[in-house]
Amino acid sequence: MQESSDHPATPRQRATAYGVHVLTASGILPASLAMNEIIQPDCDPRRVFVWLLLTTFIDAIDGPLARRFRAKTLAQSIDGRTIDDLLDYLTFAFIPLMLVWRMNWLPAGLGFTVAIAMGASLFGFAHQNAKDESNGFFRGFPSYWNVAAFYAGLLHHWWGPWPVAIMIWLLAVLTVTPIWLIYPNLAPAKHRTWLLSGAGIWALLLVAMLPLYPHPPAWMVLVSLVYPILYSAASYGLWRNRTSKAKESTDPRASSGKQSAAS
Repeated sequence: MQESSDHPATPRQRATAYGVHVLTASGILPASLAMNEIIQPDCDPRRVFVWLLLTTFIDAIDGPLARRFRAKTLAQSIDGRTIDDLLDYLTFAFIPLMLVWRMNWLPAGLGFTVAIAMGASLFGFAHQNAKDESNGFFRGFPSYWNVAAFYAGLLHHWWGPWPVAIMIWLLAVLTVTPIWLIYPNLAPAKHRTWLLSGAGIWALLLVAMLPLYPHPPAWMVLVSLVYPILYSAASYGLWRNRTSKAKESTDPRASSGKQSAAS
């Protein structure tokens, strides 16, 4: 949206637009506090997850606010997307993976392999088709390493380091694999409500497990896995449906078949 010459932006509107960029950048504070906790001799992963949760909250609200207050138009000298991408990599990939290394949740001597996942996320973020916003999909595992790190602590508590390693390495491969996962807020209307409400309930359940982390009741962990499974299945179904429709629209045989049936 271009600024109308008849209605130029007021200083207050411009200040608000720049304020949205400041809000986005403020995620660096909880990110720093999370990293500070990681380097403590008695690092408590629960505190790290609380700080990462705060960065996720900021990330969730700054986009809608940027559109609402036209930050891209009224605060053009700052690229909010660049700030957002830098902080996303820091808080969704680098810091959570450093926590996995710091807590020795990987097999002895293999902690450094979190760098594989970090590198995969770099390529994932930098891929030109990382986001198909017009159709509402992410390409590859969308570097939700904060969530992966949460489950890594649970896996390590129950079954030791090797399941954690397998999970981290598998997700690293999926990060650069051309699979597609749906944006919950950009999903078709009939799926959007349950995807968004399910994500909210899932997040609340993870928060509820924090006080007892890393040994919450097993039933809570099992219930928390329901949403990721349904989300993955829905993403596959929606992408397959979209691909089928795209093939039909470009396949002359399908078009001629429909015309013959109509006649």
